[in-house]
Amino acid sequence: MPQVPVEVQLRTLPQSPGVYQFYDVDDKILYVGKAKNLKKRVSSYFTKNHEYGKTRVLVKKIKLIKHIVVPTESDALLLENNLIKKYRPRYNVLLKDDKSYPWICIKNERYPRIFPTRKLIKDGSEYFGPYTSMKTVRILLDLIKGVYPLRTCNYDLSKEKIEADKYKVCLEYHLGNCNGPCEGFQSLEEYDEQIQDIRRIIKGDFKSSLNYFRSQMKTLASEMKFEEAQQVKEKIEVLENYQVRSTVVNPKINNVDVFSIISDEAYAYINFLQLSHGSITRSHTLEIKKKLDETDADLLALSIIEIRQRFNSLSRELYLPFEVPVEAHLKITVPKLGDKKKILELSERNAKFYRQERFKQSMIIDPDRHTNRIMAQMKKDLHLSEEPRHVECFDNSNIQGSNPVAACVVFRNGKPAKKEYRHYNIKTVDGPDDFASMEEVVFRRYKRLLAEDEALPQLIVIDGGKGQLSSALKSLDILGLRGKIAIVGIAKRLEEIYFPEDPIPLYLDKKSESLKIIQQLRNEAHRFGITFHRNKRSKAAINSKLESIEGIGEKTAEDLLKKFKSVKRIKEASIENLTEIVGMSRAKKIYEAFH
Repeated sequence: MPQVPVEVQLRTLPQSPGVYQFYDVDDKILYVGKAKNLKKRVSSYFTKNHEYGKTRVLVKKIKLIKHIVVPTESDALLLENNLIKKYRPRYNVLLKDDKSYPWICIKNERYPRIFPTRKLIKDGSEYFGPYTSMKTVRILLDLIKGVYPLRTCNYDLSKEKIEADKYKVCLEYHLGNCNGPCEGFQSLEEYDEQIQDIRRIIKGDFKSSLNYFRSQMKTLASEMKFEEAQQVKEKIEVLENYQVRSTVVNPKINNVDVFSIISDEAYAYINFLQLSHGSITRSHTLEIKKKLDETDADLLALSIIEIRQRFNSLSRELYLPFEVPVEAHLKITVPKLGDKKKILELSERNAKFYRQERFKQSMIIDPDRHTNRIMAQMKKDLHLSEEPRHVECFDNSNIQGSNPVAACVVFRNGKPAKKEYRHYNIKTVDGPDDFASMEEVVFRRYKRLLAEDEALPQLIVIDGGKGQLSSALKSLDILGLRGKIAIVGIAKRLEEIYFPEDPIPLYLDKKSESLKIIQQLRNEAHRFGITFHRNKRSKAAINSKLESIEGIGEKTAEDLLKKFKSVKRIKEASIENLTEIVGMSRAKKIYEAFH
């Protein structure tokens, strides 16, 4: 597809959290921004009168809008930070500095310290985050330190130095903020148990802590210490609203290429996420038009080579949805659970959104393209001599042979033409005989079209297997239409497609658009037929209730229903009101029957 106008790109943006990137005519990045709702935020650039000249110039230069969809607004903020620091766009001024988002560090040492940091040092320490606000970090650390007394000194608390009385307790010990491990007043086992509890709190498992703070808040309130109780309440709210996991930044995942693939019958969409030092630094989706019956594995293998060469990727590990052959020095991981699986799902999500946008854009730019492609695909899949622009589908409805009816629905260019739908009362068949009913309704439909010199369909779809299809063929033979109209049957059990005089059915791919249209036809015919059948049964039940009264026939029952609308109202009517419609004699019989 050629370059899509910006107006069309705006109309197809998703209403999801994410990061957007503006590019100029030379494909140079101009600006990176975040949004809670990508469509609303990006559209605002083109609908507002901007106060600053810099923004007006930026908008004039935008020729391409790219975006990365993420699960939450918090993730969008973190990803925006990563991309601005990597690409340093000209029109971004706020986050170009080297300042990074804060983390919580549990230091790799005996009696570990816990503190905030903006630097990740690979010394075996644990890092949790990143957080979008240092305030959140400090409140969380205050919560932890309020429950667990921890050391803040930077002493080397080795076993030998503690046993040699190298250190003396400081003011923090006397204030109750530390249990004095430097003098051996607290065992390493007890301290490590505290660290385990703190890990759970940081990871989001803080049920016991919440219970503790709630009881503390109630105690303070009962002691009339309302200011302190309010401070505890704020800590509870922070904990309850605390989001621990970031999908877009994870220090445990380092220098990895993530690939996923979404495909349909005509195109495949391969998304590429590049992770460097635990952060997403690039997202790109490649669109490939299928020429043969290539498998997803073949297309993914080829795309991995092309994308890695295009972006000069040196990563030695790949996260993939399934195994594919790659260069020997590359490690493949197929994630099943955890953070790696979340990253792969994020890639798949971006591929799906890209596919939806391309589809919507093609519908706007070339509305007939999608229809033409589906018609061509149906012609190929069903081995037709011409495209099925006009399709009709038949279905029978009856319950234990009562009130047998049939429905005919019409699709034109793959879409319902509801004004052309028809329903039929079965006239020549007694009892529940689907085959004979199908033969009758197909004969009546096309006898009338021929008599009125109306256009015949290119394809007839029969709801049913070989039996119903054979019955429909009998009618076409009588009318001399055998071979002039293509006809197939669709069986419900395995959605197999039957052709005349071919005992082996066709099984279309479950994702096939051709199968989806045939299923839609079948379902629409069933819906239309069953609705008509229910209405007829309901009307028949009402009429039979009235007609069971001696001297009341079908015509009288219809007259009464036209006037009173329901049997209940007829029952409640006075003799005088009934007399106006059916005369005194029959009015008395009706009144006496109901009373």
